[in-house]
Amino acid sequence: MRTKSLKKNKINVVTLGCSKNVYDSEVLMGQLQANDKDVVHEEEGNIVVINTCGFIDNAKEESVNTILEYVEKKEAGEVDKVFVTGCLSERYKPDLQKEIPDVDAYFGTSELPSLLKALEADYKHELIGERMTTTPKNYAYLKIAEGCDRPCSFCAIPLMRGKHKSTPIEALVTESQKLAAKGVKELILIAQDLTYYGLDLYKKRNLAELLQELVKVEGIEWIRLHYAFPTGFPMDVLDVMNNEPKICNYLDIPLQHISDRLLKSMRRGTTQEKTTKLIADFRKYVPNMAIRTTLIVGYPGETEEDFQTLKSWVTAMRFERLGCFTYSHEENTHAYNLVDDVPEEVKQERANEIMEIQSQISWELNQEKIGKTFRCIIDRKGGNYFVGRTEFDSPDVDNEVLIDAAKFYLKQGEFALIKITDAADFDLYGEPVELVGPKK
Repeated sequence: MRTKSLKKNKINVVTLGCSKNVYDSEVLMGQLQANDKDVVHEEEGNIVVINTCGFIDNAKEESVNTILEYVEKKEAGEVDKVFVTGCLSERYKPDLQKEIPDVDAYFGTSELPSLLKALEADYKHELIGERMTTTPKNYAYLKIAEGCDRPCSFCAIPLMRGKHKSTPIEALVTESQKLAAKGVKELILIAQDLTYYGLDLYKKRNLAELLQELVKVEGIEWIRLHYAFPTGFPMDVLDVMNNEPKICNYLDIPLQHISDRLLKSMRRGTTQEKTTKLIADFRKYVPNMAIRTTLIVGYPGETEEDFQTLKSWVTAMRFERLGCFTYSHEENTHAYNLVDDVPEEVKQERANEIMEIQSQISWELNQEKIGKTFRCIIDRKGGNYFVGRTEFDSPDVDNEVLIDAAKFYLKQGEFALIKITDAADFDLYGEPVELVGPKK
């Protein structure tokens, strides 16, 4: 018979999925810390909170496997309680309660006060911007909005995250000031859709104004934009990018496909012609911008001709960064009414082909960097290298700059001027020219 341990409770928060989940976990941990709770991120603890992802099949599988793993630990007496929150829990709570009843409680994406109560903590409204960050000390995610109003046929995010809701500019400035005080130098702006920012609060797209306020925050040196929707993109953001050195010449803009037939079925509100013009405008107004995009292959009805159109377009566009996903048939989405008719192995082959094209493009673009010097932020030391990034690279998804730790010493969280000496598909190798202070 199991007995509850007498040791002081330690709460272990486990985060799965995207950067928005990382942010939510950090807010939860900040609240717990303010309640004098002993809280850790993905370390040992006798109480476990799993922040799940429910976006596509692979993510759901990882979430379910993680829940089962901790339920087994609970049965073995290694942990006392298991709580589940996040997108999977929001979307499938009744199913999960039935299939995995040994979890102590399930909570949705907007039930933070209830989750805190279950952890014997109070929700503190006054903690604007107080978070326990889990990223390296030099960068942090800044979630500027929650939810999404877009009607994309393949996407379950509105089911899990609700309607678009912008965070007021003043609150985001306060949060950024608190992050800067902790030594954060780079803000990575995230939302389901940056393009929509401000429409609900200010009755206009207000991303440019937000950026103009954030660049005033002392200590913040880089601001990076993630997850902008192509339709209705506020072009005044490009002026701010050009005029404000702190705004990285970088934009993450998921485009998903380029076949007009599929874009219409996906309910993306755009065409190949409009998308191609948008990218051309980005490059015209900000000539050295790095553009990251993501694509979906194997969407219902995608023919070989559609795929060849996509391949030719990727080859022609020469995106600096690109990721490719296979289509996942998600219940309760508009596309779920269509026949998931592209075989799994064909989806995978198509994704591999796209990534092969991109690998070559990335290699060619990286070769052009050899001999040039870039201002880099040093994220960490890994193995025999210090690992840094240029302003054209986001953590975890883009190129890294590797500097031989046997020859050179660099400080994590500091900027350095690095001369590129060699380049592979997705890695750059370099040597420090000198350490540098804030960007002038």
